[in-house]
Amino acid sequence: MANQALKEEVARYWNKASCGTEYTDKSKYSAEYFNDIENLRYRIEPEIFSFAQFTRFRNKKVLEVGVGAGTDFTQWLRAGALAYGIDLTQEAIDNVTNRLDLENLKPQDLQVADAEQIPYQDNFFDLVYSWGVIHHSPNTVRCLEEIIRVTKPNGTIKLMIYNRHSLFAFYRYICTVLSKGNPFQSFKSVLYNHQESIGTKAYTLKEIRMLLKKYPVEIKHMKASVTNHDLLYYKSHLYQRAAYTIASLLGWNHVGWFMTIELNKKSNA
Repeated sequence: MANQALKEEVARYWNKASCGTEYTDKSKYSAEYFNDIENLRYRIEPEIFSFAQFTRFRNKKVLEVGVGAGTDFTQWLRAGALAYGIDLTQEAIDNVTNRLDLENLKPQDLQVADAEQIPYQDNFFDLVYSWGVIHHSPNTVRCLEEIIRVTKPNGTIKLMIYNRHSLFAFYRYICTVLSKGNPFQSFKSVLYNHQESIGTKAYTLKEIRMLLKKYPVEIKHMKASVTNHDLLYYKSHLYQRAAYTIASLLGWNHVGWFMTIELNKKSNA
């Protein structure tokens, strides 16, 4: 599938419902609707707080790439950041706009935009943050290049992308192909075709380290810690115990589904 056609499919998928909104039955855009989304997000993914460190960016220019339902974006504004946000879908921008109106929070800018062509000038942001977004783009490397471009020298980049060598990826492999007698598909193929929007990618820690060598950034933090998704929080205790045992054997900071990356843009960039 050509990149433009793939991008349109990705946009169509996420335009139906921003990530997390499918877990609430409350009236859309109500306070209860947004509370449900926020409570579930941070109950399942509590590691977001220690990674994002929202309160450390007061009065700093922060760009969130892929605002989704606006849960993290709201945190930036509550913490006093000068927050800018983009998303590929109008659905996401509508979600965030309505959420911010409820709390009387005002972003610096919020718009539909493509992460492969970020609509801001070079060296503009103190922090660019993106949680679980750019691996859905047809050209993830281009997204990374754009993120680096708009970050100030000595600025910070915080990304979460999916880890292909993870317990959750293995679980998806078992569910989608192995259990159906088709063991010869790769993890790449499974995730591309069966994980969220079509075209989803996942990388290994080694691949990302090699990729980043080409760019004017320093790796401050990179790991793939086991999360609730890897431990199959929604399955029976038998599944959870099995996942816990495998994680203990393979290494808790290597086989998690969420690869968290913190970069510093070099001062001479």
